[in-house]
Amino acid sequence: MVNTGVISGSENLMDFLDEPFPDVGTYEDFHTIDWLREKSRDTDRHRKITSKSKESIWEFIKSLLDAWSGWAVMLLIGLLAGTLAGVIDLAVDWMTDLKEGICLSAFWYSHEQCCWTSNETTFEDRDKCPLWQKWSELLVNQSEGASAYILNYLMYILWALLFAFLAVSLVRVFAPYACGSGIPEIKTILSGFIIRGYLGKWTLLIKTVTLVLVVSSGLSLGKEGPLVHVACCCGNFFSSLFSKYSKNEGKRREVLSAAAAAGVSVAFGAPIGGVLFSLEEVSYYFPLKTLWRSFFAALVAAFTLRSINPFGNSRLVLFYVEYHTPWYMAELFPFILLGVFGGLWGTLFIRCNIAWCRRRKTTKLGKYPVLEVIAVTAITAIVAYPNPYTRRSTSELISELFNDCGALESSQLCDYINDPNMTRPVDDIPDRPAGVGVYTAIWQLALALIFKIIITIFTFGMKIPSGLFIPSMAVGAMAGRMVGIGVEQLAYHHHDWIIFRNWCRPGADCVTPGLYAMVGAAACLGGVTRMTVSLVVIMFELTGGLEYIVPLMAAAVTSKWVADAFGKEGIYEAHIHLNGYPFLDVKDEFTHRTLATDVMRPRRGEPPLSVLTQDSMTVEDVETLIKETDYNGFPVVVSRDSERLIGFAQRRELILAIKNARQRQEGIVSDSVMYFTEEPPELPANSPQPLKLRRVLNLSPFTVTDHTPMETVVDIFRKLGLRQCLVTRSGRLLGIITKKDVLRHMAQMANQDPESIMFN
Repeated sequence: MVNTGVISGSENLMDFLDEPFPDVGTYEDFHTIDWLREKSRDTDRHRKITSKSKESIWEFIKSLLDAWSGWAVMLLIGLLAGTLAGVIDLAVDWMTDLKEGICLSAFWYSHEQCCWTSNETTFEDRDKCPLWQKWSELLVNQSEGASAYILNYLMYILWALLFAFLAVSLVRVFAPYACGSGIPEIKTILSGFIIRGYLGKWTLLIKTVTLVLVVSSGLSLGKEGPLVHVACCCGNFFSSLFSKYSKNEGKRREVLSAAAAAGVSVAFGAPIGGVLFSLEEVSYYFPLKTLWRSFFAALVAAFTLRSINPFGNSRLVLFYVEYHTPWYMAELFPFILLGVFGGLWGTLFIRCNIAWCRRRKTTKLGKYPVLEVIAVTAITAIVAYPNPYTRRSTSELISELFNDCGALESSQLCDYINDPNMTRPVDDIPDRPAGVGVYTAIWQLALALIFKIIITIFTFGMKIPSGLFIPSMAVGAMAGRMVGIGVEQLAYHHHDWIIFRNWCRPGADCVTPGLYAMVGAAACLGGVTRMTVSLVVIMFELTGGLEYIVPLMAAAVTSKWVADAFGKEGIYEAHIHLNGYPFLDVKDEFTHRTLATDVMRPRRGEPPLSVLTQDSMTVEDVETLIKETDYNGFPVVVSRDSERLIGFAQRRELILAIKNARQRQEGIVSDSVMYFTEEPPELPANSPQPLKLRRVLNLSPFTVTDHTPMETVVDIFRKLGLRQCLVTRSGRLLGIITKKDVLRHMAQMANQDPESIMFN
């Protein structure tokens, strides 16, 4: 007997997604977003606003505000990222000097600021002034001798240990996600993965504070990578203030891409390099609109940092240089050699660092992060203090290595033997024989280089904020400066050789060792990260060396070729794989001849696919299915016999829809039939109220046939950012392929452990 009353009243049945309720469309933690769905939702939202804008002036103003909200978010990100970067730079400058001494007139002044304000400072002794006192002078009133040296040494180690301990403790207690550089996770998040809390307010606060502490502690790490994470946290915070971005994960990722550009802009003072870095290295989806907004965010961030002027040189970075000598074709050979060195260093670093990080994850070492940080800091401080090139901050070291030796330079690296009869302009000092200071500096640099190579392997990846850009650049700059001095002396003593005869006459300024340091820095950074275009642009923006683009390009390309010969992965991709994040790299090629049927679930011998039928399952049946499985969603078919595909329903939305229906609609019980069709099914007279859930159903899920080549499937997953893809034959459902299945299959084909895709 059929109850016609129920059928005739079916128009009044409540469809629980006609009125959207909270959390629909949001995703669980550690799940992938559906790019196509997010794009479609934004298009619908935009269409709705456009049609409403014609109804009244107020709606028109609202539509204008919506259109400008993107630029407003970029402005806010740029202002906050620039301000935070300036504050970090100033704090690092003061706390780094605090390890060596204190300013008596104002304890918050760094060494340089203290001596600026002193009236007793002379140009010759510009680093010495009565107002600045080393710890030995302050505590025991001695500035020279063994006891003063030992006391200063101990104070240096104690301050370093205090800063490192504070940093690791803050990270461990308040924001575990604040550790590392953050770039591997940001790449994964921008590819569509959800890591809740990774870009949260606590992470932003703790990362900013601890970044100052770890850089000041003297550890072999930089602040540039973490500044990208800090800027993305700013982007996430401001996007949550605008519903256009807070309710759409796809749109939020456009903001985060622009924030990453602002982060590099303030890290290196390179706005254009920042935009290219976001495009080349970090972003997964980068439409033209995001390019313009990234450019604007990077511009505002750089302008804000320039207004703060943290280095007091009216520049955005500490190591801005100007060279006065052109480079010559013969110099391309040492530049390419530096590229080879950069590629080899990159390969060595990635392999050793990943092996050490894997050991940390799989042994007891990982259970004692505080102890590990304290041990590495103690070793770094003890070994670094005796060598002036490792004692100072890495940024200052790079600055000195990049510098050209002018007439006013007091550095050991500029201790050349001058010709007393020389009458030349200050900017055009000829090549001169190296003095004792230069040879001493070379030995110290060689020891510093070996130490830096070894200690950076163990430092990167600890449970503290740690960037890799500055240590990599320091390794390259040290190697480059030594090569540069070698070429300079060779040219001076053998200017009659055929390679020097055409361009290096006696008394001419031929070779600039600082340029070799710059090229070496670019080569090593390229070898580790595998950046090319953005790297060259960052380097010439960083140093102002526009004339030296060709040497930088030659070194960057050589370094990438050499490093790629040993393995295609850069350090960030290697860490993504180590952590098991579901990241489908656009750069990876899939060339195997497998088919969709080889990868889809279920396989032979496995239980059949869990599906929903369009109008024959009760609420209890669906709740039991959800409870017994952990799938993200379920295909909806006409019936279990026909297996004809209707659509796809997300697990989270089913749970929310049933929960809300039970609360808001009378008569919904466990025996209520759930249906996904327009009209309700015919039911017996005494049946409870059915539940219509057509609005949670995706009627156009992406499907492929069972004979589609996996090369095509992988390409579809990459370019459309799919979460899953259904496999059919003549409209009949056969199975499902998820992003995890694709990654496992790719790992298997590359003879890797398929279970390494573990989302941990």
